[in-house]
Amino acid sequence: MQRNIRANLIWLSIMVAGFVLIDGLEFSGLINTFIENALVTILINIILATGLNLIIGFAGQFSLGHAGFMAIGAYATGIITQNIATPLGFWLSVIVGVVFAIIAAIIIGVPTLRLRGDYLAIATMGASEIIRVVINNLKITNGPAGIFNIPQFATWPVIYIVMCITTIATANFIHSRAGRAILSVREDDIAAEAMGINTTKWKLAAFVFGAATAAIGGSMHASYLQTIAPGDFGIMNSIALLIIVVLGGSGSLTGTFLAAAVLGVIDTVLQNFGTLRMVIYAIALILLMVFKPSGLLGRWELSFKNVGQNRKKKEARKA
Repeated sequence: MQRNIRANLIWLSIMVAGFVLIDGLEFSGLINTFIENALVTILINIILATGLNLIIGFAGQFSLGHAGFMAIGAYATGIITQNIATPLGFWLSVIVGVVFAIIAAIIIGVPTLRLRGDYLAIATMGASEIIRVVINNLKITNGPAGIFNIPQFATWPVIYIVMCITTIATANFIHSRAGRAILSVREDDIAAEAMGINTTKWKLAAFVFGAATAAIGGSMHASYLQTIAPGDFGIMNSIALLIIVVLGGSGSLTGTFLAAAVLGVIDTVLQNFGTLRMVIYAIALILLMVFKPSGLLGRWELSFKNVGQNRKKKEARKA
């Protein structure tokens, strides 16, 4: 417990330092509007991809339905903040989006999480498309035209703080008793079930947790960009998040951070290359996966749990 608290405090200090650094760079003018947009995109991708990594990398469930849960959060924020244009309305919309995403995840997860591998991926992709088609045909969502002029309550400091909270919550969930059960299901679900672990229950728990973070990411996306449409939440969006997870290392939150930053920088640098941008982007991904098929970090995780332990051991030996 003390090790977890110490590690969380160290991470919190790093996050506060990061906030002060970005704020200082923005105040000095080194971060302009273009760079801020790129930075916010990276932060939102981290929120979304850490939740997806929990489902794919830690629970071992191959899901392609993340964009659907993101859409639920985005539309909840778009609809509610247009009627209650206050900070209270914004945070209420985030909570409503999370609740609806959890309900949708339970409805989708109960029948589909009994499937494995490609079958599960196809089922979750189909469920995500159903959510998008429903949104596309509802009057309250403004159909294919989407929602415009959404009040902007999610500025970069808000998104940064939300990213820190979701990451700490995800990391603590992974290192909890529930997280260890989920990891055992990933390694061998038959052996885990033989040991008395309810595999369906823990698969569903990871799926629901990931869906909730996706809804939060969707709310940040809608409020920052101030415009959303059903086309923003298609299968390509789910695949883009999957690329971040696989590239960083399936089963590594540190890798997700690194991959989201690397891809965000590559995408920003290639803006001037026009139509060649996506070709260069794809070649860069192919080269990275050829020379590093397990992802940039594999399952390696940056951890501060052992900080101070070596000093205590030395003191114990001297005593």
